[in-house]
Amino acid sequence: MASQTEFSKRPEVTVDTMGKVHNPSGQGIAAFSAKKKTTTSTTTNTPTTPTTIETTHKQQNEHQTRKIEEGSARRNITRKKTDSSTTGNYDSRNKKHGGAGKGKWLNDGSDHLHILKGGIENYEPLDENDPLYVADEDADPSSFILSSHETADELRISGAQPSAYDADNDKAVYGPMLTLTEFKIRVSDAVREYFDSSDADEVVRCIDEMKCREYHPEVVKRAISLGLDAGPRERELISRLLACLHPNPLSDDCLELGFEVLLDSMDDLVIDIPDAKAMVGSFLARAVVDEVVAPAFLSNRNNSHPGDCVVEKAVQLLSREHCTARLEKVWGPGDGRPVSELKNAMDQLLKEYLLSRELDEAASCVRELKAKHFHHELVKRGVKIAMEEDGRDHASKSSSLDAMAALFKFLVQNSIVSEFQVAKGVQRLEKILPDLKLDVPAAPGMLDEFETLAREQGFLHIPSSKA
Repeated sequence: MASQTEFSKRPEVTVDTMGKVHNPSGQGIAAFSAKKKTTTSTTTNTPTTPTTIETTHKQQNEHQTRKIEEGSARRNITRKKTDSSTTGNYDSRNKKHGGAGKGKWLNDGSDHLHILKGGIENYEPLDENDPLYVADEDADPSSFILSSHETADELRISGAQPSAYDADNDKAVYGPMLTLTEFKIRVSDAVREYFDSSDADEVVRCIDEMKCREYHPEVVKRAISLGLDAGPRERELISRLLACLHPNPLSDDCLELGFEVLLDSMDDLVIDIPDAKAMVGSFLARAVVDEVVAPAFLSNRNNSHPGDCVVEKAVQLLSREHCTARLEKVWGPGDGRPVSELKNAMDQLLKEYLLSRELDEAASCVRELKAKHFHHELVKRGVKIAMEEDGRDHASKSSSLDAMAALFKFLVQNSIVSEFQVAKGVQRLEKILPDLKLDVPAAPGMLDEFETLAREQGFLHIPSSKA
């Protein structure tokens, strides 16, 4: 209650007493500023004289839209912070661009250049006394060097020839055209395409077109690493590719440095591929046999690097009797196995298919062969086995021959066997037909029946031999 009583005794706070309430000494704060009082008194005494309020109001009206002519829709629009008397256009340099002007590019003589679509604006050359000043470079504001390598400036200053030419920017390029990451991606794509096409010349052209000589050792590492993840056929292709890449575009130093980088990363490769050391040793020994890597490269390793056990494995392979002949077939004839073994596997899967008639299982076995270049042998042996199963005399209904035609149609439709391989297999059958008649007298008629079925089902497009 006491506090309420004291509150009731407090004087009422008004405009006049506001200063005294907060300043009991009596030095009150005026409710009106001196400027406003002067303006009020001036307005009362001399109404005809222009006052401060009228002047301020007039200044504010300067930027308001007003009509230029009476009865016209034309209006005079004047923007703030714009000198309309000189330009008449809106000047965006006075904008703050958000963030209290923190993101604004200033033309303060710094190293920042204002790049426009038509060229370089407000370019100012460096001072001749500046340590960064280069006379040849700063003489022309468009003489900029495009480079992605640390030694590019050193090459340019030393007077070396440019490594490439950037047609988009019309500039000479010192150093590689791509970054290391971009180079790795393109090399990986080229090697994967090489696995399908077996065209080593295309890989050579791709590496030449990238114009990144400084990154060439990375080609050896990327190619062998991809070969480790693939089958024996792909490893044989990689060994042949290294021979095609030497000595141009990959020099002796590039190949040796590439193998050094690969050997130093063996600890990481073994984590993903347990047999990596044995396979890399075979790659290295094969490279010595193909005269891609000098034998001195093996002897110069002093057992102080992580991958020296791989070098020892390569030395063991090279120390065997007839090592050259053995290492030339270290991955098989190209498909990872001897031809005789591959033929036996084909005979086995074809006979099992004629017993089970399971298309999916037969297609899976064909994929596991990993011998796309040898599928013509599969067609030849398949039709031959079907003829032998149907008997020596040609019957009106050849069930095995129909089943074989259904198998090859399924393989072609699922892009497992190409139409080219089917046609090549049929042509090989036509060449051995005289010998085949000795075992199966009705072979010519059965072959014609198979070709007719193949054309009707759409997986054979060669003309008939009788035509």
